[in-house]
Amino acid sequence: MDLFDAMQVFVRVVERGSFSAVARELNLGQPAVSKQIRALEQHLGGALFARSTRHLALTDQGQRFYAESKDILASLDAARLSFASGQEQIAGLLRVAAPVSFGRLCIAPLVGEFLARHPQLRIDLRLSDQNEDVLKESIDLAIRIGVVKSEGLVAISLGDSPRRVYASPAYLQQHGTPLAPADLAGHNCLAFTLLEHYDVWRFDQDGRQHSVTIKGNVTCNSSEAIREMVLSGLGVSLSPQWLFAADVRQGTVCTVLADYQPLALPISAVFSQDRRRSARTRAFVDFLRERL
Repeated sequence: MDLFDAMQVFVRVVERGSFSAVARELNLGQPAVSKQIRALEQHLGGALFARSTRHLALTDQGQRFYAESKDILASLDAARLSFASGQEQIAGLLRVAAPVSFGRLCIAPLVGEFLARHPQLRIDLRLSDQNEDVLKESIDLAIRIGVVKSEGLVAISLGDSPRRVYASPAYLQQHGTPLAPADLAGHNCLAFTLLEHYDVWRFDQDGRQHSVTIKGNVTCNSSEAIREMVLSGLGVSLSPQWLFAADVRQGTVCTVLADYQPLALPISAVFSQDRRRSARTRAFVDFLRERL
């Protein structure tokens, strides 16, 4: 029995909840999977599964061994990837997808620096506010803002995107300045519809949570368009700081509700399981974590 192979089979059985599912996944017969588990139990000297139950359930020892096995296998995988990345040349084509505004303002300015470090690379930067299918479109790396829900993909945190509420001086002069989140109920709020629960804006003030259900005469799936509408004086927007940073410096947009901190959005690098072995992908992820 190969101990690491048996541990991998054991972990997959726990995660899939079925011997037969793992057998199909590994293209093995179910008896072969059961034999691996029995051999592992004999090696350990105790039962991993409680066989008296109708459902697949771990013993207490099995639960502990499962958690420890996951850590061991993750460390082994990381060591293999580190070695493979060191051996693989960082060259060729890297396909990167990102939201339009974030890609234009935050990713595109860094591309030259990254290519200077790796001159044999080429980058295909695809900007879209609609999340592209990473697998179908052969995307090496996608930048996601917000909670990542895609199953079967690897997501690595690049940090958080702080947000603020913004409005133009002309809008505030005509409609007044909101002083508390509850005041937003009386303002024309422009909602970015690609976020979950886009019509509820949440804030924190010294540990106290505030939420308000906003209303407005425009919803939009483009942050670039929302920025233009804010600049035109149409309404107020809860948006990332990077979207309006230049406008705030120029005085064409004002930050309101400065004493209330909206919930930040997570920024993640997302890629398929097979791309995690790519030196190109990991180099770009490491670069973004460094620079962002």
